[in-house]
Amino acid sequence: MEGFSYKDYLSYFTFRYGSKEMREIFSLYNLRITWRKIWTALAKTQMELGLLSKVEYEEIEKNKANLNLEKSFALEKELQHDLMAELKVYASQCPKGGGKIHLGATSTDILDNAEILCFKKALDLIKDKLILLLKEFIKFIENYKDLVCMGFTHLQSAEPITLGYRFSFYLQDLYLDLLMMKFLEKEIKTKGIKGAVGTSASFVNLFEGDFKKTEILEKKLIRELNLEAFLITAQTYPRKIDFWILNFLASLAQSLHKFAADLRIMQSFGELQEPFLKYQVGSSAMPFKKNPILAERICSLAEYIKVLPQVAWNNAADTLLERTLDDSANRRIIMSEAFLSLDEILILAEKIISKVKINQFNINKNLA
Repeated sequence: MEGFSYKDYLSYFTFRYGSKEMREIFSLYNLRITWRKIWTALAKTQMELGLLSKVEYEEIEKNKANLNLEKSFALEKELQHDLMAELKVYASQCPKGGGKIHLGATSTDILDNAEILCFKKALDLIKDKLILLLKEFIKFIENYKDLVCMGFTHLQSAEPITLGYRFSFYLQDLYLDLLMMKFLEKEIKTKGIKGAVGTSASFVNLFEGDFKKTEILEKKLIRELNLEAFLITAQTYPRKIDFWILNFLASLAQSLHKFAADLRIMQSFGELQEPFLKYQVGSSAMPFKKNPILAERICSLAEYIKVLPQVAWNNAADTLLERTLDDSANRRIIMSEAFLSLDEILILAEKIISKVKINQFNINKNLA
């Protein structure tokens, strides 16, 4: 692959939005390492079932982290297949067992399991940040549960409320998102190892018609990867899983959009103000302004996330018969960018709620 420069298009997720940890999960390096992790696990289970020798497996295991991305990308130009290019590089590093690395498998046996592993890691990171955010909201609510302020309906003065009670609305929304996440964690499964079109025929053939060994192979492999497999799949895991994941991410983004939009209103009243650095400039023409840019960024990224479930809906609906590639190109973009967008939103929300300034004078003035 040719080197990048500032003269090339670069995604803002490369350097501006999202944490280093989330970027690493969706990096090409981590994806290729995860492919090799699955190939190694497959080789281990096949060795235990007599399809590979111990020497062949040990060579495969020894080279599992020996990436040569430059060579793989160069080979991909010829093959027009990223997984096959990586497989050939890996196999070339294993002269004894290289020919058995992908034994019986189809591309999605590797790709789908790798992606689910990445999604689970990313969800764990989101969960950690969500729990931290919930704790910050609880702290805020406790601190301001008795601070009376004007309540608004239709954006018009209505009846008094307390600031803590208003913020409990946001906390409750976030708690509902946590419940949705727990459901997702329980139900998210992968394809397993079922070969082309999901029939396991290639593995049954390797075991000379012994379907029981094929079942044992999948169970051992899935246990090795700490995953659960669907009983029934075609050539991929059900793309409805992507739809579920993106709906959860969109739901959490919606909760924080509501919080950020409300904060922008409260800041316009002069009652609250998001954190503002000492030398921060609010505007090129009006540097004295203190614009709610963190809250605005939350709203902006949430607007992006909210449309992505529609793409995943189409992917699930348009995966015709056992498999098409209608989903392939867009999934490389939407899944990683949805996680990175929400990751950035959570970072911003935690920064706001933990350091927001309360102007009690203006709160009392508006109430009066």
